[in-house]
Amino acid sequence: MEDFEKKVSIKDSMEIEQENSNCSKRNEILNLLRKFLEIQQRRAQAYSKLKTGFSEYMKSGGELAYQQLCSEITVEFNDCSKQVLEMESLFLNPDYCRVDLAELLRAIQTQEKQKLHLTATIQVLKKAGRPSERLMNHENCSFKKPMEHECVHLQEITEAAGTEEAELNAEYDNALKEAIRGVQDAVTAINEHLEEVKYEIAALETE
Repeated sequence: MEDFEKKVSIKDSMEIEQENSNCSKRNEILNLLRKFLEIQQRRAQAYSKLKTGFSEYMKSGGELAYQQLCSEITVEFNDCSKQVLEMESLFLNPDYCRVDLAELLRAIQTQEKQKLHLTATIQVLKKAGRPSERLMNHENCSFKKPMEHECVHLQEITEAAGTEEAELNAEYDNALKEAIRGVQDAVTAINEHLEEVKYEIAALETE
């Protein structure tokens, strides 16, 4: 009888230890996923800051301030990516063995990379402006009187049928639209993946 009770006691202790271990891992996974959502919030704030800074640059032309902002944002995004990669590695670890969560984070990382690349493309295009609206360089023009010059571009403008400029404008417009659409697609995909993360958090909280 004593041996039986001892075996039952050992079994109960092992079950309790296993339950505690599972509970601990569940809490660790929860904390990692919550931390990931915080990182996504940091990314959103960085994009907001970048958008505001770019708008100010387009109005005032403060190149130095804009470049400094871009450097700060780059550091922020790199730090976010580094932390997410560390989480991804943890989920692949045998202690967690959550390949599904690692793949989910990787999918979001891929879309974030695409979003950032296309956001930069949009800003480069907007900085350059449409071909027909870009300022001409008058370095090669001749100046006969102060404030008066013979413009070498005049003949080019009057002789050109306008088709080349129209084609360049169309290419520019298409490139801008494609980049904007790409950002929207990336945002949609990211939001869908984030819903999966939130669903996972809710499921773990109710276990």
